[in-house]
Amino acid sequence: MLLALSFLPILTRAASILIPMDEEQKDHLKSYGIAFWTLKNGESISWLLNYRGGSFMMGYSKSLEDECKIRGVSYEVIADGKVNQIISEVTDPSVNMDLVKLEKAPKMAVYSPKNKLPWDDAVTMVLKYAEIPYDVIYDGEVIRGDLPKYDWLHLHHEDFTGQFSKFYAVYQFAQWYNDDLKAQKATAAKLGFKKVSQMKLAVAQHIRDFCAGGGFLFAMCSGTDTFDIALSAANTDICASMYDGDPVDPSAQSKLDFTQTFAFQNFTLDMNPSSHQFSNIDVTPTRQVERTRDFFTLFDFSAKWDVVPSMLTQNHDKVIKGFMGLTTAYNKNRLKPGVTIMGEMKTANEARYIHGEYGKGQWTFYGGHDPEDYQHQVGDPPTDLKLHPNSAGYRLILNNVLFPAAKKKKQKT
Repeated sequence: MLLALSFLPILTRAASILIPMDEEQKDHLKSYGIAFWTLKNGESISWLLNYRGGSFMMGYSKSLEDECKIRGVSYEVIADGKVNQIISEVTDPSVNMDLVKLEKAPKMAVYSPKNKLPWDDAVTMVLKYAEIPYDVIYDGEVIRGDLPKYDWLHLHHEDFTGQFSKFYAVYQFAQWYNDDLKAQKATAAKLGFKKVSQMKLAVAQHIRDFCAGGGFLFAMCSGTDTFDIALSAANTDICASMYDGDPVDPSAQSKLDFTQTFAFQNFTLDMNPSSHQFSNIDVTPTRQVERTRDFFTLFDFSAKWDVVPSMLTQNHDKVIKGFMGLTTAYNKNRLKPGVTIMGEMKTANEARYIHGEYGKGQWTFYGGHDPEDYQHQVGDPPTDLKLHPNSAGYRLILNNVLFPAAKKKKQKT
């Protein structure tokens, strides 16, 4: 009894747990999993924007402390006095910091095929590593109308134009490619569509409506530009005969409707069916950047005035290693007015990480395939995130995961 009582003063002072997100953190990626776990258990979190790399602070509990130990996440037990000191520091009008309350774990979905394809998806890998639960949905669930069940949706590496990632020239004889074609066509027929391109357009439109209704959308690689291309090409045919059985509309370019897109406008389609490019949105074929010099810089937003992009760019590094993909980066000349550039390589006139609003919802597009695999090839093994627990590039993905949990806060004008 005496031993137990001797610990009482310590516990009464242990008001909160601080999860630092600066260089002191042993596992940045699993830290987001701890935050999500806390929200799932009905507890709120204070996200301390620009304080020690965007740290998390939550009420103390023995179960939370144990969970941090089990997952290998660095934490500090702090008393009320320290908590008040931190709050005073981050809310001081003279510093570029702020406190955002995270209140409820978002319901997560990943749009991903059920069949196995010879590449991996960075988002599903990091969600699994961070132990953040999500549901896998695909065309059938989207067309059926399941999206309103969710708060957050990620688009797996996908081609919404119905051109099967334009892999025909290289992989037309590969078993996995032909299996995927058969599966996609069978699904389209089952759902009442004559072509895969028509099904993918309908899926894109459902996702657009999900976002318009207040959903949060996150996409990477070709899931970003092909989404907009599909929406813009709703009234024409941009697929060559090897993809949909009939030729493209020769007037397709002039029939694109840029009012339907989220992020991009005035782009020119790449109509060569053997090219890996979809349009001149992506800068991959024209960029001349050596790997050793391939970095992009995160913008430094005002935490008190620009709360949304501040949340989405929280990191322990502001200069992020570049990485390639079927869509690597975006030509800044093709961005719509109002799109917020959150990460860019200014010398190459390319945006890597962008954000915007659509209706009542919001979207984020992130160029490239895998932040820790510079040039991930079809058939390459998945990245082992145990080797990259402090990946700054992967942290940007996880910022988006927690973003929908934030208490709605009016933007200042």
